Amino acid sequence: MKEFRRNILITGGAGFIGSHVIRRFINNYPQYRIINADSLTYAGNLANLEDVKDASNYIFVKADICNFELMQDIFHKYNIDSVIHLAAESHVDRSIKDPFAFAHTNIMGTLNLLEAAKRTWKNSEAVNGEYRNLFYHVSTDEVYGDLDFDGTLFTESTAYDPHSPYSASKASSDHFVRAYHDTYNLPIVISNCSNNYGSHQFPEKLIPLFINNIRHNKPLPVYGKGENVRDWLWVNDHARAIDVIFHEGKIRETYNIGGFNEWTNIDLIKVIIKTVDRLLGRAEGTSDNLITYVTDRAGHDLRYAIDSTKLKNELGWKPSLQFEEGIEITVKWYLENQKWLDNVTSGDYQRYYDNMYRDR
Repeated sequence: MKEFRRNILITGGAGFIGSHVIRRFINNYPQYRIINADSLTYAGNLANLEDVKDASNYIFVKADICNFELMQDIFHKYNIDSVIHLAAESHVDRSIKDPFAFAHTNIMGTLNLLEAAKRTWKNSEAVNGEYRNLFYHVSTDEVYGDLDFDGTLFTESTAYDPHSPYSASKASSDHFVRAYHDTYNLPIVISNCSNNYGSHQFPEKLIPLFINNIRHNKPLPVYGKGENVRDWLWVNDHARAIDVIFHEGKIRETYNIGGFNEWTNIDLIKVIIKTVDRLLGRAEGTSDNLITYVTDRAGHDLRYAIDSTKLKNELGWKPSLQFEEGIEITVKWYLENQKWLDNVTSGDYQRYYDNMYRDR
């Protein structure tokens, strides 16, 4: 049996960001064994990893991080020495409707993983200045609250000020991760990232939702006046940042990951409309009338903007694409992968997995 240099547990690997991280690690590090633990809820789809499913250094395990005994079994069975924790409930609107689900997964699920790591990695001291073990927790910029339209940016020292059940649950999980380092000396690192876009994103999120709606001439619901500002990052650049932080980040440090790429929602939507119409061969402006303004959601943060200077200066990372390049690639992917999009929006993929794993 092949010996692997590391056995890395990646949680939520069948999801949007997780699938890109899994693919990068499988392809770039054949000396690592990648164990993907995902419960395959609505946002998890193994079709996201169809191209690497048979890789010799890849194992998929259908598992819920809220099952502590199962997490312990996975740590022991696969000799897990590192974790990249991406599994999370992440949609703000869903968190407003069901905050308990977000507390359960994002807080208790993270705590289960931390405790399993602590019990498994009994000797996590550095050897020759290097740690064999690492618990890498992937978080969000939403824990910081929001910003005024004054040019300020979130930094790693910005005080936490979450405004939704989602961001509150992620903030709590961040605190637990740091507490496990401070109390139990667990080697940890945290990154907080801005909004991601790219292929394989579940189409409840703004960009794939609007691409699909434009394709079908459906309304494009815009909260308020569309003036809220977000910093957008191409998902492949996020995966690359996770790679760099995993290998070179300092223990107990936090790294902010952002695109230096702020857009108001309405300006972003207009770029999407223009790009989709052009790629579909429609006249410019054809889909402008699909924009529909709706009542703003509760606690809608005004502006997010990440300062990635620390990551750039200390670890040499910076975004590789301008937004216009990234959105062109992204729109083309969704238009060229309509079977994937239709399968996800219909829910067929989830019924398939429910049947596949029913008796396991």
